[in-house]
Order: sequence, then structure tokens, then C-alpha cells
Amino acid sequence: MSHFPEHREPIRDPEVLKRMEIAFDLYRVAEEMKRQNLRRQNPEATEEEIEQGVRDWLRRRPGAEHGDGVGRPRPKPLQL
Repeated sequence: MSHFPEHREPIRDPEVLKRMEIAFDLYRVAEEMKRQNLRRQNPEATEEEIEQGVRDWLRRRPGAEHGDGVGRPRPKPLQL
């Protein structure tokens, strides 16, 4: 069973759209800040190495290794 229905209506609520725009803007700013930080820490690094550092950072999620929710981590339920 998929979490996403095959057909969904587009989001039209202006407040929801604005919040999504803000969230995506924050994501873009965080990525750019990480790139700048990696360049400062590794001035000889190539752009490919910087991008790999950003990808690694996104995969590791320092500070949120077990997700963004509060509470203790627990395994995902088995999907049948």
C-alpha cells in the first residue's frame, strides 16, 4: 500500500503555498550555507568535492540521525 494516492488535487490554498515556499527557501539557504562552510574549511576542494560533502551532510543529518520527531526512535512498521 502506497502512502501517496495515484491522483491528488493540486494545492491551491495560498497560505499553504506560502508556507511551502518558505520551507523550500529555507532548505535552499541551508544547502548554500553548508557549501560556503565546506569551502571555508576546505579551500582547495573542487566543486565536485564540495557537492559530495553536501550530499554526505544531507544523508547523515547531524542532529537528526533518527528523524525529526520527538521521542525515542523505533523501527518503522512493516508494510504488507
